Amino acid sequence: MPEPLAWQISTVTAIRVETAEVTSFTLELPSWRPHRAGQHYDVRLTAADGYQAQRSYSIASPPSRSGEVDLTIEKIADGEVSPYFHDTVAVGDKVEVRGPIGGYFVWEPAFGGPLLLVAGGSGVVPLMAMLRERASADPRPPAVLLYSSRNFDDVIYRDELAALAAADTGLRVIQTLTRSQPAGWTGYDRRIDRPMLSEAIAAAGPAPLVYICGPTLLVEAAANGLVELGVPPAQVRTERFGPTS
Repeated sequence: MPEPLAWQISTVTAIRVETAEVTSFTLELPSWRPHRAGQHYDVRLTAADGYQAQRSYSIASPPSRSGEVDLTIEKIADGEVSPYFHDTVAVGDKVEVRGPIGGYFVWEPAFGGPLLLVAGGSGVVPLMAMLRERASADPRPPAVLLYSSRNFDDVIYRDELAALAAADTGLRVIQTLTRSQPAGWTGYDRRIDRPMLSEAIAAAGPAPLVYICGPTLLVEAAANGLVELGVPPAQVRTERFGPTS
């Protein structure tokens, strides 16, 4: 089995648009190795003059899928890697990657639950890997996803999340749209706050395993709020990124 940090050349086998700024890319790996939900891959681009740019992207696909991974990538206007994926990459193209990487922000069915997942923007990506893996687990631990997006069209995996929640009484999805809401919207309409966190804890069950991913301010506010509400700090795992989402 290859070393997890060895670079390899993957092949793009599918591209799926998630939102106007977010797209999922399926990469077939010649040296695939099992990953854990919550891990990521590094992607490296090399220009003709030798200049290299490298970024890390969370794995969206569940570990139970073998031979390939899905990377869900948000387009950052002034980025060096994400615009290339969105504007240039096509099915059949080759992409240099290494992974899977990460051992702290991970979940597997053996950990059990209940699960409380809190996401902001594209921070939902590693949490989606957890939900997808949970869907194939037996038994399935109770799970709650509290997900903050700017508006309805920015909700990544919107249809799949609705289908998962509709088909599984053990999963609840709580959403908030912070900037605009469509007519008839019944979810929240503000940033994640204490009442939302209280509802999420009540829905998840006592002493949940918590995973929070998103922009730094959201992650810090959610983590501090949950601890203030009685969740043991040792059960809260966080992953944060810049303010782009």
